[in-house]
Amino acid sequence: MSELLAVSRRVILTLLLTIALLFTSDLILPGAANAYPFWAQQTAPETPREATGRIVCANCHLAAKPAEVEIPQSVLPNTVFEAVVKIPYDLNTQQVLGDGSKGGLNVGAVLMLPKGFKIAPPERIPEELQEKVGSVYFQPYSEDQENVVLVGPLPGEQYQEIVFPVLSPDPSQDKNIKFGKYAVHLGANRGRGQVYPTGEPSNNTVYNASATGTISAITTQEAGGYEVTIATENDSVVNKIPPGLDLVVSEGQEITAGQPLTNNPNVGGFGQKDTEIVLQSPNRVLGLMLFLGGIMLAQIMLVLKKKQVEKVQAAEMNF
Repeated sequence: MSELLAVSRRVILTLLLTIALLFTSDLILPGAANAYPFWAQQTAPETPREATGRIVCANCHLAAKPAEVEIPQSVLPNTVFEAVVKIPYDLNTQQVLGDGSKGGLNVGAVLMLPKGFKIAPPERIPEELQEKVGSVYFQPYSEDQENVVLVGPLPGEQYQEIVFPVLSPDPSQDKNIKFGKYAVHLGANRGRGQVYPTGEPSNNTVYNASATGTISAITTQEAGGYEVTIATENDSVVNKIPPGLDLVVSEGQEITAGQPLTNNPNVGGFGQKDTEIVLQSPNRVLGLMLFLGGIMLAQIMLVLKKKQVEKVQAAEMNF
């Protein structure tokens, strides 16, 4: 009996330790949010910007849309400033969701800052700037790339403007950082993509006929969507259409390979923007101020000297 009680105690203790480990593991080692910035990290783990300059999000979000980023022209070392990302679109627009229903658009962005720049820690963010930032969660692209920041998905109705609180590096603390001009790259999307990272099309794109022939049957599926059967010269081909799309063909219609079977439901898209920022040395600013002050003083002295000469000349003429 005592042995049974001892075994029971060990089992209970093991269960308690397992439960405690499960609850504390998320606090000790929190997992990254698997939002759609996650797809960019999976398809391009090294960097989201390809050698051509294109950001990889454009591989899935095929429509081109505008995107803007506003940052200071220059910043001093070890200072917090705001980078404002703008993702405009018509708020009355609704997109096709994964289940075929209609809903609002989400937005997301990847901001590629220069080396050494990163999201400011909470204790460094001024209260006024924190109010602009709100509850947005910023995720580094990888552990060794804090300067590449991901955000989203966020509800587009509330976040057509996203404020990034950025901390500039200090070259006096990091010898790898130099003063000078650096490039900043932005990629911003609104709405769902047309292609999944696996290469499969989503239900947010046009579906085309896979063969040339005549549409012999259109079958509506219980879960939504259609099956379009195309009779060719030798066989028949079935094209599966996911829910949420509207057909633009009918039975008996002759079609060719590549001809659209559905409408284009996409109302979102992706945009890129490149800009520059200067990490300015305080000594250079001080030197510039002294230089300008010297020029102003020299001009004043020249004016005073000129007036003195004029007075002397006038006195000599009177004499």
